[in-house]
This record gives sequence, C-alpha cells and structure tokens, in this order.
Amino acid sequence: MTRREFAGVMTAGVAAPAARPNVVLILADDLGYGDLSAWGAPDIRTPNIDALAASGIRFGNFYSNSPVCSPTRASLMTGCYPDCVGMPGMIRTQKRETWGYLDPKAVLLPRRLKPAGYHTALVGKWNLGLASPSLPNEKGFDHFHGFLGDMMDDYWTHRREGQDYMRLNRETIDPRGHATDLFTNWAVDYLKSRRGGTQPFFLYLAYNAPHIPLQPKPEWLDRVRARTPGLSEKRAKLAALIEHMDQGVGRVMDELKQHGHTLVLFVSDNGGDLKAEASCGSLHGGKGEMFEGGIRVPMCAAWTGKIRAGASSDCVGLTMDLFATICEAAGAVSGAEIDGVSLLGEMRHPAGTSPQRDLVWVRREGWPMYQGRAFYALRRGDWKLLQNTPFERYRLYNLKDDPGETRDLAAAQPKIFQDLTTALMLHIQRAGRVPWQPPGHVPSI
Repeated sequence: MTRREFAGVMTAGVAAPAARPNVVLILADDLGYGDLSAWGAPDIRTPNIDALAASGIRFGNFYSNSPVCSPTRASLMTGCYPDCVGMPGMIRTQKRETWGYLDPKAVLLPRRLKPAGYHTALVGKWNLGLASPSLPNEKGFDHFHGFLGDMMDDYWTHRREGQDYMRLNRETIDPRGHATDLFTNWAVDYLKSRRGGTQPFFLYLAYNAPHIPLQPKPEWLDRVRARTPGLSEKRAKLAALIEHMDQGVGRVMDELKQHGHTLVLFVSDNGGDLKAEASCGSLHGGKGEMFEGGIRVPMCAAWTGKIRAGASSDCVGLTMDLFATICEAAGAVSGAEIDGVSLLGEMRHPAGTSPQRDLVWVRREGWPMYQGRAFYALRRGDWKLLQNTPFERYRLYNLKDDPGETRDLAAAQPKIFQDLTTALMLHIQRAGRVPWQPPGHVPSI
C-alpha cells in the first residue's frame, strides 16, 4: 500500500463543522516507555493516565520524531520531519549550544485549526524559540501560559541559566509554586474559561515533568517512599514526579467532563532518561539515543463515542502524525506539504495496518561526542538502520527478529544496508534545503 493509499484509508470521513470536537493534547517530557503502570511499571502508580488509555486506544509501536525534545515538538507542531523545518537539534539559552531554528515559512498546527473555527492555547513548555519571530503567539496560539525554554534548572524558581522564561502571552511573569502544579492550574483555568462557549478549542498541555532536575514535591516523594521503601533515591524522586503529573492529568480530565465531545491524546516527547533511572521497559537504550528506548514512547487517545474503549493497535506511528490526525478530527486542512499521515481511521477502527513508508529520526548536537554533526536512524518495515553518534558506523537490525537490537546485520545483509543508506542520503539532501540557524547567526566560543 502506498503512502497516498494508506492516507486514504486512515482519513475516511472528515468531521463536519457541527461535529468538530474540542482537542486536548498532553505531552510529557522524558517519560519512558516503561514508566506508567498501564505500560508495566511495577513501582509507579498512574491511575489517571491509565484510565485515559483504558477509555480509548493504546498504541504499542508509537515513536517520537527524535530522541530529544525540540525536534519532536517541531514535528508535533508542523507535521513534518524536524530537519525539514529547520529543527534537527535543540533550542537552548546559549547560541553555541543551539542546533535549530524553526523555519519561518512552516505553518504550525494552531494556524491550521483557525479556519476550522478553533480557539487555540498552549500551556507549559514551548522549546521552539526564545525570541521573535518564533514565539507561541506569533505562531498561531491565541493564548500562551508557560515556559519558553528547554528545561528548568529548578521546578520551584523556573529559571534556566538565570533567565526567566515564564510568560503569559508576551508578558514575562514570575509565578510561585511547583511547575507541575502551575501548568495543571493554568490548563484547568483555561478550560474553565471555555465553559459554555460554542467555539471549539485546542489545548496543548506540555508538562516539563518528569525531566530532570528530580525535584518532586515532598508530599509526593513521601508517598512513594512509604509505599515502596526499597527504591533508590533517584527512582523514588522520578516516580514522585510522574505520579504528581498523573494527578494533574486527572484534574484536567475532571474538568473536561464539563465540556464533552473532546478528543484527548497523551504522549511523551522522547524516551526516558536513563541517568535519572527512568525505565524504557524491555527496550534498548534511552533518551538521546536512536535505539528503541530513546524513541519509542507511550501514546494513547480517547474520544467518547468515536474511539472504542479498551482498543489497542500495533500500527507504527510518529509524533508528526498527530498533526494530521488532529486536523482531520477538527475538519481542518492539514496541507499537502506535511510528512505525517492521519491515524484517526486506525484509532476508530484499529486494524494494526502501518503505512508503507520510510521513517527517519535525526539529532544534531554539540559537545565533544558530536561536534555539531547530525546522526540518524531509518526504519523500513522491520529493518532499522542507526548510528548513535555521527562518528560511528551504521548498524542494521531486524526489529521483528531482534527487538532488543543486539545483532548487527549490516555485513550479512549488504543489499538491505545499501538500500536504507541510500534512502537516508536522499532524506538528508531534502532536509539540507532548510537552514537550521537564523540569518546572520555567528556563534562565538
């Protein structure tokens, strides 16, 4: 089946204007594939996310577009591969540590939803630009209440390298409280402001939990320690951060009972941070790596009356597919130039059918290990080509026969290896047309 044919199967029945749902997209930060109780975590309790998954569909083969957050968020907001919109790497405070610049010509999801009549809001982490013209309100969001940066150095003071990146729209703010509570409160406040209205809304709630630093609220850490006293200090703190976030998801879901007719999606931006003792289940590797643990993530979606409760799918999807999925559900035009495909048909009538397409992952990074160069992975069917630094040779794995990525078949399968490396070369050529630094940028040591 071709990509066009697959898209036709997956997009049967665009929503009519009268049936347009509210849409809530919840993004966790560095949540490992094995760090939710519904995904097998024995030492973490996430009843609210578990309930969300049980009320709709779980995807077992869902991937982030990159093993780190800025590129994945760019794909989520544009429906494109990150290096095709100028975001192969991270946006950070220091220019010499920044490896992306969001293409000014890219059309972001909130702008696609506008013609369909949506009010749009972002609460939480942005990480696609720290200054104009790459700010949320300039990219189509009617309302922004959150954090511009890549990570917080402290969950309580919300600074990054001494900078205050907290904003209410374009205004710099300095709120008090734990970041997870703030983002939950602001999301609930936004939802309450939409009560009784006739205009559909899109809320993108992007937590920074459970990203390091491991700073849970003391009462949440006490609960975890009392319940599971044998956990290491790091693991207990990570569990407390996740469980606190789960409570926030529950509060959002409770408020959504006042609205009805809402498509809710939950996903992580990349795999778990192994240095923080995250679990990626049985997968190999973690955050920052091209192994499965770095890019395969928990994902679920619920839509009462549209998605069957308790459903599951092995369809292979990427973060960029959520752009097309949301557009279809909203009756919006996603645009012919995107790389993602809608998964709405699979969500509503799961068959486990994956599109026949090559999937590409990219990360460009600095520091001595990377030297500002990009490295990649590519998947075609069950075959996966990857490297974990730009200076190592490519490896080839068969995920069906070797899900743990332990047997390199590059030498044993030269034809497949050559086909995949050629396909990756063509992708790199295509992405190379898009600058990943702003005009006139001159870094300094």
